[in-house]
Amino acid sequence: MKALITGVTGQDGSYLAEFLLEKGYEVFGMVRRASTENFERIDHLTDKIELVQADLLDQLSLIKLLEQTQPDEIYNLAAMSFVPTSWSQPVLTGEFTAIGVTRLLEAVRLVCPKARFYQASSSEMYGKVLEVPQTEKTPFYPRSPYAVSKVYGHYITVNYRESYDLFAVSGILFNHESPRRGKEFVTRKITDGVAQIKTGVSKELRLGNIESERDWGFAGDYVKAMWMMLQQDEPQDFVISTGVAHSVQRFLEVAFSHVGLNWQDYVVQDPRFMRPAEVDHLIGDSSKARDKLDWKVEVDFERLVRMMVDADIARWEARKKA
Repeated sequence: MKALITGVTGQDGSYLAEFLLEKGYEVFGMVRRASTENFERIDHLTDKIELVQADLLDQLSLIKLLEQTQPDEIYNLAAMSFVPTSWSQPVLTGEFTAIGVTRLLEAVRLVCPKARFYQASSSEMYGKVLEVPQTEKTPFYPRSPYAVSKVYGHYITVNYRESYDLFAVSGILFNHESPRRGKEFVTRKITDGVAQIKTGVSKELRLGNIESERDWGFAGDYVKAMWMMLQQDEPQDFVISTGVAHSVQRFLEVAFSHVGLNWQDYVVQDPRFMRPAEVDHLIGDSSKARDKLDWKVEVDFERLVRMMVDADIARWEARKKA
């Protein structure tokens, strides 16, 4: 089996590549023709996967990519994925995260219509939530350019599935974190901040809204669900979540207490980090995935936070020794 992963250099892409290699897949990873590409998360995999150049902004490059690789499965994880940046770059966000999905689906339709296609949808699509918890049938109410773009990507995937009989599915993944999460995301900002404070590099951590709640899981668990969706007899969309929400404050409490510190002594709320439109309470109902896919959460919230703190402390200690 051959799999193509767009966004292979990201958190999810790196975990998915590892998982598929363990399953015996030949793995291709799409990378952009950019001098700023960061390969840190896949450094340990570069001799095991084949990196191929293409760009979601360039239709012809995607067609050539599929002709070259002829994948059995395609995982579209590439996106402009940091929500705050989507306000400062809303048009570029739409090009990558919305129209980019259409370009890739169109390339699939033309080159390899029998391939199975996974689209990375997001819990951010629920935005100003209309019901709690959120299921596959909950209406979307996106609250950022990123979320609006993800809704487009979600529905264009449904449209190609129904119009062209493609095996195309969307996984509506709630927040999933790991030691490989980018430092711009609040979870990694917290664990890296804790590590800096614990190792004496910094004295405070500045954050925005600490009352917002998220349904946080481990990225390593969530990429398994992506693969499971493509092994089904019929293409269906699934919510992937833990079903438990925690506030940013709770994340702080677990992270700081893990290193024997009180978060209130170090955290400063900064208005600069507040969103123009906040998403307050995301919590997913993944009962369909648990039932039909036999998927389950293996790493709980507290273990996830401790894992991330430990990894960041190890990084800073190594940096100080270097």
